[in-house]
Amino acid sequence: MYGKNDLRLETFELPAIGEDEMLAKVVCDSICMSSYKATHEADIHKRVPRDVHRNPVMIGHEFAGEIVEVGSRWSHAFKAGDKFSIQPALNDPDGPVGVLSAPGYSYRYIGGDATYVIIPAAVMAGGCLLHYTGAGYYPASLSEPLSCVIGAMHANYHTTPGSYRHQMEIRDGGDMAILAGVGPMGLAAINYAIHRTDRKSRLIVVTDIDQTRLDRAALLYSPAEAAHNGIELRYVNTGGMTDPVDELKALAGGKGYDDVFVFAPVAAIVEQADALLAFDGCLNFFAGPAKTDFKAPFNFYNVHYACTHVVGTSGGNTDDMKEALEMMGQGLDPAGLVTHIGGLDAVVDTTMNLPSIPGGKKLIYTHISLPLTPIAEFETRGKTNPVFAELHHLCERHHGLWNVEAETYLLAHADAV
Repeated sequence: MYGKNDLRLETFELPAIGEDEMLAKVVCDSICMSSYKATHEADIHKRVPRDVHRNPVMIGHEFAGEIVEVGSRWSHAFKAGDKFSIQPALNDPDGPVGVLSAPGYSYRYIGGDATYVIIPAAVMAGGCLLHYTGAGYYPASLSEPLSCVIGAMHANYHTTPGSYRHQMEIRDGGDMAILAGVGPMGLAAINYAIHRTDRKSRLIVVTDIDQTRLDRAALLYSPAEAAHNGIELRYVNTGGMTDPVDELKALAGGKGYDDVFVFAPVAAIVEQADALLAFDGCLNFFAGPAKTDFKAPFNFYNVHYACTHVVGTSGGNTDDMKEALEMMGQGLDPAGLVTHIGGLDAVVDTTMNLPSIPGGKKLIYTHISLPLTPIAEFETRGKTNPVFAELHHLCERHHGLWNVEAETYLLAHADAV
């Protein structure tokens, strides 16, 4: 990135690493809306250097790969061949833009949309270079977005009657509602909530008004699978309900929900969430609004007499990413987030036009050349391209989702950069 709306795909040599740095191979990067925002703001963005036009930066901050060379200072902790993910929020006071410096925004030689990068000492010193021991690479690339829903559930809290001490977390054994919850991040929240073992809800109700998306969510994360983990999971289409609040409350025994998550920045959904709160209920406004003046009414009678409250989260911390990586190392698959696959040559157009591209996460494999392609189009493209034909076959074996087998095949058979 050289400036506002100025992304360029270039070839250049990296300098030799120092004793406090590492050379790493990037395998994949998940394109984030934050990259779109950075490229449209450039040098006025808080994480982008003011002199970016003279010292361009690599974009991409949701990436995974493997270590190639380790500087002597870090040889005790890492070795060549280790797979990794990175927590981009470094808090690096000596970085290009001070404490807000982050890979994918601020540095010339590290960002996810590259073939190789130099990992600076600040990443290791801050504990932000994270080991990944699970299968494949894309799960580690998605550990950052998964950490966002993990952080959201850790950020909820409940009160103790007669005390001023708050109990952090969702209510163990309580009732949870996930509203507008079958988009990519909602699916990630369902996946996490039904598979965590340290704390779980008794009931999880997921709502939307799109039956096709609800049916797909139920296929990916079924009520039977949740029941196996001791959770009642219900998918509900509120589009045809006369009184959604009353009908949703009835599913929770009429008392309302202990934890309510809002996954769409829509005022009517926020109002609905408020009305669904049980005594001491916590509303988590997860969805980030685009407008700075976004508002919705909130029942302050219930705030006063029923102890209802609201929190907002917009990301996960390093511990949340570690938890995500640990769970994925044990088999949790975040593939429900991914709807498109592309190569390094697809990054510029994808990033610049991200809001207009429907679907979920756009996953980039940086060592191949491939136009950004929806997984749903693999079958059609496979009629003339045998690589897409096999990718379609492999994804069909996993309910139409991206998977480690497909990733392995793609890396072996796609055109190299």
